[in-house]
Amino acid sequence: MIKLVFAICAVLFFASCGDDSHKKITDEDYLQQKQKLVDANKKIAKQESDEIDQYALNKGWQMQTSGTGLRQMVIKPGTGDSAKAGLTAKINYKISLLDGTVCYASDKDGARSFKIGQDYVETGLHEAILTMQVGGKSRFILPSHLGHGLLGDFDKIPPRCSIVYEVELLSLK
Repeated sequence: MIKLVFAICAVLFFASCGDDSHKKITDEDYLQQKQKLVDANKKIAKQESDEIDQYALNKGWQMQTSGTGLRQMVIKPGTGDSAKAGLTAKINYKISLLDGTVCYASDKDGARSFKIGQDYVETGLHEAILTMQVGGKSRFILPSHLGHGLLGDFDKIPPRCSIVYEVELLSLK
């Protein structure tokens, strides 16, 4: 009986090897599929960018947009040292979603310190902090690709979600 089952499995296995229904993907097919993904991502990024612009407009915020899509608005200019990569920044912060939900805030969680350009924080926060001086306070909107991306933070920030950062740069070391 075992030999019969083995023989049937072997025949089915070898018979499926000659099946031409699994055609190979050509370079042209691959490039077409890749272009469809690129186009879809561009469309999604444009929609998110438009949503951020509309949000800022509705709030009456005059924001500057960087080449990466980071939006910035200075609330209070700083008068101290300028932030630079490699320094450790200490900040007060509030992180919110565009719907107003506050996700994290230093008044509850305490001030946050991180090494600029090196520590594990949002890419957009590294970019944002480099525009600040000690004592300054700014508002930033990070598109999802500069924040928590496709996955969110697995806690309070959902996948593909823009976030609003209010940051006060307390010190640099």
